[in-house]
Amino acid sequence: MSAPAAGGAEGGAVEARLAELGLALPEVVPPVAAYVPAVRTGRYVYTSGQVPMVGGALPTAGKVGAEVSPERAKELAQICALNALAAVKSVVGDLDRIVRVVKVVGYVASAPDFTGQPQVVNGASELLGEALGERGRHARSAVGVAVLPLDAPVEVELVVELGDE
Repeated sequence: MSAPAAGGAEGGAVEARLAELGLALPEVVPPVAAYVPAVRTGRYVYTSGQVPMVGGALPTAGKVGAEVSPERAKELAQICALNALAAVKSVVGDLDRIVRVVKVVGYVASAPDFTGQPQVVNGASELLGEALGERGRHARSAVGVAVLPLDAPVEVELVVELGDE
């Protein structure tokens, strides 16, 4: 699986681990409506839903199980997770401050007979586990939906807990 090109300054151990995996954090995806990419409250950061934008464009559109294969959708979920991590970094400065990924919610734009949403969202979950180790293990929901913004096949949001400053 490939990721968008890196943006911003070099990071700590989490970003070094991503580099070992051949991945890099992208620039934060600009909002397409009236919201911000991430919000911090106390020790928690909540990301907005991140679609798999790469270089300002959606590389694949359509419904999973129709126009988009489950394998491709899993790759796109990984890109969503990278975009979500970039959003987290934009409000905390250093991904090494994450002590736990608390919750992942993945939305999969699904053909009516498609039931493999959990396997698609594994793209995000597996990336978080590989990048953050035990800190990346999380509770999760994988939800099939009729359509997502921009006709994206998948969208992912995160809730992460931060350590003491």
